[in-house]
Amino acid sequence: MPVFKHPEYPEETLLRLESLVPCRESQVSTLLSLFGERQHYSFPALFIYGHTSSGKTYVVQTLLQTLELPHVFINCTQCFTSRLLLEEILRQLQHLSTKEEHPSLISCDSFNDFVCICKQTMMVPDLQNQTVYIILDNAEQLREMETNILPGFLRLQELTGRNVTVILLTEIVWELLRPSAGCFEPLPLYFPDYSIGHLQKILSLDHPPEYSFDFYAAFINILLGVFYPVCRDLKELRHLAALNFSKYCEPVVQGEANERDTRQLWKNIESHLKKAMQTVYLREISSSQWERLQQDNGEPGQLKGLSAHAHVELPYYSKFLLIAAYLASYNPARTDKRFFVKHHGKIRKMNFQKKHEKITSLVTLQLLTLVGHDDQLNGPRYKCNVSLDFIRAISRTVNFDIIKYLYDFL
Repeated sequence: MPVFKHPEYPEETLLRLESLVPCRESQVSTLLSLFGERQHYSFPALFIYGHTSSGKTYVVQTLLQTLELPHVFINCTQCFTSRLLLEEILRQLQHLSTKEEHPSLISCDSFNDFVCICKQTMMVPDLQNQTVYIILDNAEQLREMETNILPGFLRLQELTGRNVTVILLTEIVWELLRPSAGCFEPLPLYFPDYSIGHLQKILSLDHPPEYSFDFYAAFINILLGVFYPVCRDLKELRHLAALNFSKYCEPVVQGEANERDTRQLWKNIESHLKKAMQTVYLREISSSQWERLQQDNGEPGQLKGLSAHAHVELPYYSKFLLIAAYLASYNPARTDKRFFVKHHGKIRKMNFQKKHEKITSLVTLQLLTLVGHDDQLNGPRYKCNVSLDFIRAISRTVNFDIIKYLYDFL
């Protein structure tokens, strides 16, 4: 018997849904109750919140796709202006109504225009006879848009007179998103973090077909024993599991052990996972680099020291973060206006004590060094720990001329 029960959907569909959303049965049951039957008016606005990697986006998308409910999905980080956001919603709505693969572009200058076009677009019979869901992921970005955008979405059902429900997905609580003026209050639904038991169950489902479920589950248990105290992110843990499973299997592949020799398998991978804690955690190096390090039997020390930094592939935004750290470490604070404000006037060179600013950590690769204690009231302080040649090489990859912004080169 399926965990989920609903008169609108066949049992096999609900069973498939159950297999796709493990450890989120309570939240899915709540959403099924709120959605009701296809032709019923659902609640005008839902507010779904929880920490990163708690399954919010995945569960909502899987639910709507499995039940084949008409929906529009928008990432507000990508649609970072109100115009981009409204036009993308209308484009996807037009695709739902016309079934065209590449619908024509729709111009939308205001939220009033958006409401009018929504009414017309949802007049087709397929959309009139069932609820249309508009999902806004990373909804906290709406705070950066015009003040009427968020209240307008919360009352979209009332403004359009159509059967439409807006679902806001975010990592922040409603009190941090609520507009200062009065607005319609959405119905909140909280997604708690996955427990270690949940993570064990979910990650074990990824077992390769050539190995037994119990063998892979034992590996996941070891992996969580090492990483769970410092990392609860399901995506990161899944990434780590994929990278390190081949090392765990090594004695079995070479015929030195069988799948039940857990003690020997643990001894083989223990030092390997400790290296992973220093290098792969938060993906500070690429998967290909980590695999090459495995093949070369490299030690963690191989990635330490400035001589090794040139071999590290940093993510795009981490490069800018490192550049900012270098500028903050080697420019006096009073020169910020000189480099970053148009009408700055002249400044005079003089001796000074280098200042250091709080910057997010790149300590894992020793690109930044902690200065002082990390329990200071104003937060920890870091100093950039790379050479000028290295930071110039990093800057060239993002087309940033760092020499123009260094005080020593005035």
